[in-house]
Amino acid sequence: MDLSPGQQKAVFAVVVVVLAALGYWLLLPKVTHSHGQARPAASPAPAATAPGSQPSQTASPPPATVSPASTGGVDIYSLLPFTQQGLAAAAAVTEKFVVDYNTYSYTESADDYVGRMNGLITTQLASTLRGLYSTPGVVKVRTGQKQVSAGIAVINSLRSFGPSSLTFIVTGTQHLTTSKGTSSGSSQYAVTLTGSGTSWQVNDIELSSVGQS
Repeated sequence: MDLSPGQQKAVFAVVVVVLAALGYWLLLPKVTHSHGQARPAASPAPAATAPGSQPSQTASPPPATVSPASTGGVDIYSLLPFTQQGLAAAAAVTEKFVVDYNTYSYTESADDYVGRMNGLITTQLASTLRGLYSTPGVVKVRTGQKQVSAGIAVINSLRSFGPSSLTFIVTGTQHLTTSKGTSSGSSQYAVTLTGSGTSWQVNDIELSSVGQS
């Protein structure tokens, strides 16, 4: 069902409450996904940091805080273009993708890196990430420093939605080990998915600040 701009504004605050109701695993760090073994993180979209360059040393912003609110017994999802199960499925895909995006090893190829995201991303995004990961300058730094990065992801909020797309704001953190030592850095991304029902794939990732100035 298509919602007018006015209707979207009317239900958006309720959607935030719905996100909280889906379970703490969607919003709290204690349930964020992390990989014990580093995976090759595909270079982010042009605005993001390529895997091979040093992660920014900014502090991770705290997860969005929401206050419980009564829905008065109204079926919220009857007003929205997705179901509770669909939203939960999209959130799970988003978290896993951002973890994989920021996880990589200098020993792995672009095909290895992108291959870990099979089923999570569109063919077009897979091609973009493969190309970015293979950029000669990035490869030189990654292999020269023997970089190994492990990613963590925390969903902060739902920025926008439509009949076949959702955009989440997500904080992605890299724990980077190199021949020079270890470091950590975080970035906040806008991750857009396309799909319907409980079937979703990521088709775009960019820094959340892009287009928000």
